[in-house]
Amino acid sequence: MNEQWTPASWRSKPIAQVPEYPDEAALAAAEDRLATYPPLVFAGEARRLKTELAGVAAGNGFLLQGGDCAESFAEHHPDQIRDFFRVFLQMAVVLTYAAASPVTKVGRIAGQFAKPRSSSVEKQGDVELPSYRGDIINGIEFTPESRTPDPARLEMAYRQSAATLNLLRAFAQGGFANLDNVHEWMLGFVTDSPQSHRYRTIADRISETLSFMRACGIDPTNSPQLRSTDLYTSHEALLLGYEQAMARVDSTSGDWYATSGHMLWIGDRTRQADHAHLEFCRGVKNPIGLKCGPSMDGEDLIRLIDLLNPENEPGRLTLIVRQGADKVAENLPGLIRAVSREGRSVVWSCDPMHGNTVSMNGYKTRPFERILREVEAFFSIHRAEGTHAGGIHIEMTGKNVTECTGGARAITAESLSDRYHTHCDPRLNAEQAIELAFLVAENLRKERLDQGYSAPFVAAE
Repeated sequence: MNEQWTPASWRSKPIAQVPEYPDEAALAAAEDRLATYPPLVFAGEARRLKTELAGVAAGNGFLLQGGDCAESFAEHHPDQIRDFFRVFLQMAVVLTYAAASPVTKVGRIAGQFAKPRSSSVEKQGDVELPSYRGDIINGIEFTPESRTPDPARLEMAYRQSAATLNLLRAFAQGGFANLDNVHEWMLGFVTDSPQSHRYRTIADRISETLSFMRACGIDPTNSPQLRSTDLYTSHEALLLGYEQAMARVDSTSGDWYATSGHMLWIGDRTRQADHAHLEFCRGVKNPIGLKCGPSMDGEDLIRLIDLLNPENEPGRLTLIVRQGADKVAENLPGLIRAVSREGRSVVWSCDPMHGNTVSMNGYKTRPFERILREVEAFFSIHRAEGTHAGGIHIEMTGKNVTECTGGARAITAESLSDRYHTHCDPRLNAEQAIELAFLVAENLRKERLDQGYSAPFVAAE
């Protein structure tokens, strides 16, 4: 891959997970129109995210990345966005306090429309149709018309992403993210949770800290940092025609950036070194994520790191480990040792969702206990290796869905059908997501204690 990169150079490479559009001329016209639209995000924002992630890679922060499995055109509603944002902020407050260092918040939102599939076709009875690949490509309804890839959906996805970003920015900067509000929401969760005794200590300590800060004259009315926040967006860089159309040259640096989102990631199914997805992502200057599944070994990983981050730039690359609860202890140490041996700067993040999918009562689900087991193992392995467990990457929603079994409310296989609303993969509901944040907080506390801090929670260095 030493040849000259351009936003279109991926088109000369082999490609996986690509839809077949019946009208190539209509597709090209839609991509040409997109190339004239304003960027969704800006290069300076992506650089700021990279700077924050460099701090995480150095052990001075934590990455919280999460959101919907696949965004939907039909469910695009301000209440959906608000509920996700509220839960995400609650998680971030718990983790910030536990880690005593900044938490970088990156949503799977405002662009997470395309989904890889294990099969290109779906069969129901005697009828076989193309698989649903996300609303940016085709529809979920099992009809020939719906499942035919439609170029008009690219522009629909752009417009929805723009509207979502507009609302997120208003929430983040307009007072909704006020720390007092977020803490009150969290206290409500703690009070109602069947596991409230486990979370009360952290909640009480946060309350004590806020009271102390007010006594010192520090509150949201005079400290902007307490009433606003930064939220970045991310999605899988799967539909490369859309990504190429949204690539822009930064006027200040002359570098190419993907302006469809602040951070893009490459999936485990599309990470082949000589394929199109690696080719596109190696040339844009955004922070990049790389999914690391069970089939990856240390040699593979170093080869991909060198392609995506040849200058070893801190904050450029996040390794999103998705091994599964039964495989992480066997596979993760070798990956960590390879990266440490070669001196590569990366953020290590745990995706405990994608390796723990099972089928129950005809539904895809993810047992919460398996998710927790993989997270616990991820932290334990990093402590043993002397490296920083830098983040989590989860599929979640702010709604009270029943898609993952277990959790404090003990969702059963029989209750999955009650509120199973996902368009693709099962998501943690709001309570499970916050419950996970408290359990991650316990692990972050252990890491701080292992570093020699005697107090349960201490100020950042």
